[in-house]
Amino acid sequence: MLKYGFALIAAPLALTVSLPATAQQSPTDSLSKISNHLRSMSTMTANFSQTDRGGQMLTGKLTIKQPGKIRFEYQKDANLLIVGDGKALTMIDYDVNQVQRWPIGNSPLAALLNPERDLSKYGKIVPTRNPAVLSVEVSDPKRPEYGIITMVFTKKPGAPGGLSLDGWVSLDSKNNRTSIRLSNQRFGAPVANSTFKWDDPRRKSRTKR
Repeated sequence: MLKYGFALIAAPLALTVSLPATAQQSPTDSLSKISNHLRSMSTMTANFSQTDRGGQMLTGKLTIKQPGKIRFEYQKDANLLIVGDGKALTMIDYDVNQVQRWPIGNSPLAALLNPERDLSKYGKIVPTRNPAVLSVEVSDPKRPEYGIITMVFTKKPGAPGGLSLDGWVSLDSKNNRTSIRLSNQRFGAPVANSTFKWDDPRRKSRTKR
């Protein structure tokens, strides 16, 4: 099961179709607007559907608390959890009692979880056919092994910075692609730090021996 989570965090989704830009704001203004959204978003919860390169879909609930905290709580039969505690991303596969951990900075998700990151250095706007939709591709040319993330936002009055995150695609250096689509986004609700703690299944496994 961990291979599905690995593509998500070690790693563009056609949420929108790329066409020549029409009556849209300049790329610089768009990047500024996205950066403002990420800095203004204190917390977000949403339902998600995750699709891997082979077409397998998993669903669950996403929780974000800035800076750096994220939780992917998957459907019960998946027995998989991904948690970011502000420093690292941890994937727990309860089926095989396996845990893997990576620095957040080594993941494409750093673009989402580090609101102070300068998108003008790492991001480029991807033209879309809908002027109400902004899409940004983020990667580090000096660290291609960290992968690429393409995030898609919809302009939404009342949301932080006037934008709502609709989803993203992460693409790793081995061309493993994972697509995330979000729905029922809610912003600003209190989220306890305990949300980003997790039970280590390896301890229970050792106890049983």
